This record gives sequence, structure tokens and C-alpha cells, in this order.
Amino acid sequence: MSAPTLKAPRGTYDVLGEQAEARATLEARAKSLLAGAGYERIETPAFEPTELFARGVGESTDIVRKEMFTFDDGGGRSLTLRPEGTAPVCRAYVEHGMHKRRQPVKLWYLSSFFRHERAQAGRYRQFWQVGAEALGSDDPAVDAESIALLAALLSQMGVREVRLRLSSLGSADSRAEYRERLQDYLRAHEQSLSEDVRSRIEQNPLRAFDADHAATRRVMHDAPRLLDHLSDDDTAHFAQVRELLDEACVRYEIDSTLVRGLDYYTRTVFEFTSDALGAQSGVGGGGRYDGLVQLLGGHPTPGMGWAAGVERMMLAGDGIAAGASPVDVFVALRSDGARRAAFGLLEAARSAGLHAQMELAGRSLKGQLGHADALGARYVAIVEDGATVLKDMQDGGQERIATDTVVHAVLRGLRAL
Repeated sequence: MSAPTLKAPRGTYDVLGEQAEARATLEARAKSLLAGAGYERIETPAFEPTELFARGVGESTDIVRKEMFTFDDGGGRSLTLRPEGTAPVCRAYVEHGMHKRRQPVKLWYLSSFFRHERAQAGRYRQFWQVGAEALGSDDPAVDAESIALLAALLSQMGVREVRLRLSSLGSADSRAEYRERLQDYLRAHEQSLSEDVRSRIEQNPLRAFDADHAATRRVMHDAPRLLDHLSDDDTAHFAQVRELLDEACVRYEIDSTLVRGLDYYTRTVFEFTSDALGAQSGVGGGGRYDGLVQLLGGHPTPGMGWAAGVERMMLAGDGIAAGASPVDVFVALRSDGARRAAFGLLEAARSAGLHAQMELAGRSLKGQLGHADALGARYVAIVEDGATVLKDMQDGGQERIATDTVVHAVLRGLRAL
């Protein structure tokens, strides 16, 4: 009896051939764009102390309350598979004393993350994000640059029907007065609110703006807006961000209901959506988090960043032209007796920097030539006893030459293109 077929866990997926090539192209474009803007690559551990997310992301958020994969490490310590990237980057900033470096410290990552949520198209329990964080400056130009970089990446990836929603949550001080005003409004309409929103009136009333509950949405239509209650400093900061985005020709729409899903945001918040994705339209977003580093035990440090879903970009993109790596020469065998010489030629070709492959499946010579053609090989070297036939797959020409001269002949032919 055969063993039962095993499948990947629900909410996860395998990245295969062409998909891997497309993702490699995305990574290369992100690296070029962000490194060119002064961002350094960072990778944090796949799991972190649970307290990092409870303290940093916020205990009242859906992520912490419902979506984290948390486990005991066997020694009584609670660990969590990272559900997002900003808190770990800030933890690393504090742990490695990055406040001593020239500010802002600009970091980017492309990593896997984990959330226990309902799997659907472009949203998985293990998913990938590319993100960028700039720590150490409260200059509005940092906000504008960050937003413009994500806009550029989405454009390079061909993401369709993109919209940018923009708002400000103000500083913690200016938000406190508004929070009380909003809480009073929610209590006055408590009977019409969903149970989830009612449970968060005291801890996180702004999350009511994200509710899908129909009656709650009707209540929130007339709720007071934070944008109308910003301090003079916050208003000026937001105005400068908009001016810089206008200068950079980054189109946006002001959305006073935009609050994002994490507690650490202050001042600028934004989200890119794609109408091509339907109801679950979010592609990427972020904002400023000026109090997060201090909350995690560091010095007072302003911060600004974003993350974008790799799967979401791939799904909403026009497709990435990212074929397999070119094959400069395919080494074919006339007979099994030529295998040793063929393998030596394969290694010589690779040592010379050529993209080379060799017959490994016992095909006939006709089958080998067909396989080389399917690979898009520029040349085929048919190794025989004592010599090699070098075939140009572009013009059909071929010549019989010494095996130890094949690499030079291929290099010469490629240079002539």
C-alpha cells in the first residue's frame, strides 16, 4: 500500500520555477531601487519574543489578539513567528546601538512573515513582504521619499489600477483629545456597533473606522475625523508631506478614515491599493512611528516605513518578463564513452563564466538537440571521441573542433553578437 499523499499546510504554497524567477526579478528591482536610495539590507530572525509584538504592535490589534503563531520554546519562553517587519527592525536598531550611526538609518528587507488568517487569493498564512524603514529623522522629506519609493516599485512591477490613500494620525499628544471625543461618540451609538468594535472603545477606538459591520459603518460615516483635530505642528508636517509628493508628481487622495491596523503609527499614514485585486485591494502601505523605538527600550527616535506584499504585487502586476537564465552552451553526448570528456568541458565552460548545462537524462542525440532548443541554448557542443561538433543554434552552422578549444570558440561567438 502506498503512503498517503502529503500536501503543503493550508495557507502556504510552494514557489516553483517560473514563479521563483519572477520573484527574483522583483527582489533585484527592489534592491536596485532601495540601495540606490541609501537603504541597507537587513534580515531579522523568523521568530522573536512574543512581548516584542504585544508591546510594539499593540495588544488590542487583530494581529496580536487573533493572528499570531505563538509557541513555547521548551524553556518557558514565549516566542512568535514574526507577523510584521517594523517592530523587529526597531528591536535590531536598539539592540545594535544604531542610534550612534549617522541618522537617519535606512534599512530594507525582503522576508517571510506569518499570520493565522483566512487564506485567500494573494493572502496566505506564510507570506512575503518587501519593506523599508528610515529611523532617526522626523523631516517630512523622509515621509515623502518613503512613499515615493514604494510608488516607484509598484510602477516598476507593473501593478495595475493603483491608488494611494493618504492621511495623518497626528502625534500622541494631539490624538489624546480626539480619542476622548471619538470615544464619547462611539458610546452614544454603542447599540449600533459590532461586538468587536464595542470591546475596543476603551483601548483602540480608531479601529472602528476599519469595521466591515454594516451598522458600524453607518455610524462611522458621521464620526468626528482626526484630520479635523490635528495640532498646528501636525497640520504643518502633513502639509509639507503633501507638498513634496506634489513636487514628485505622486498622485494621492486624502482619506480621513485611514487608520491602518497597528497601534504604533503617528502622523503620516498611507496605503496603496489596486482595484485589480477586488475587495481585498491592499498592496502595501505604512506610515510614521515616532514612539516605537522608545517603547521598545531605545532612545526617543522618529521612524518612517512601509511594507508591500510580494504575492499581492505579483497578483496585481502585468506579469514580469523573467525567463530562465540563458544557456550559452549545452553539452551533448554522441555516446556514453564521451561522458568524461563532456563533464570536463562542462566544468571548463562554467569556470570561464558561461551558463552551461549538460545532458543528464540519457536522451538520444535527437532528443538532446530538442532539449537544448527548448532551453534556448545558443550553442550545442556534441562531444565525440577525440573531438567535438560545435553547433550554432541560431544559424544552424556547425564545425568539428578540438574539445579543448570549444570554450574559446563559444566566447568568441558570444562577443561577436
